[in-house]
Amino acid sequence: MKRLIRRSAITLAVAALATGALATTAQAAPATATGGDPTLTDVYIWATNVNLRAQPTTSSPVLAVRSKYWLDAVCQKQGQSITDPAVGTNDWWTAVQEFSGSDIAYVNNLYLRGGQKIAGVPDC
Repeated sequence: MKRLIRRSAITLAVAALATGALATTAQAAPATATGGDPTLTDVYIWATNVNLRAQPTTSSPVLAVRSKYWLDAVCQKQGQSITDPAVGTNDWWTAVQEFSGSDIAYVNNLYLRGGQKIAGVPDC
């Protein structure tokens, strides 16, 4: 019986450690997202199916579509005002690029964490 109790305790301890490690990893994910250019601010697209455009306007071509995704922010500037009934209105757009490097694309700040104008991202 003692052997069974000890095995059960060890199994529970291992499971708790594994769960704690996974929770720590999940919480640390944003910090590890700094895989891009260390001189640029990392930004997170919190929404799904967000268009990344060639210019800060909806009439500009879509270069990519991203969901819940980290990018390097190059700079931000005012462009076309966008209204999303679920989120609000914003005319600030951030020029972004992939961590691995890519062409510059613009995403409206409504869909980035950080507010109307994102701290740490310079103006274009």
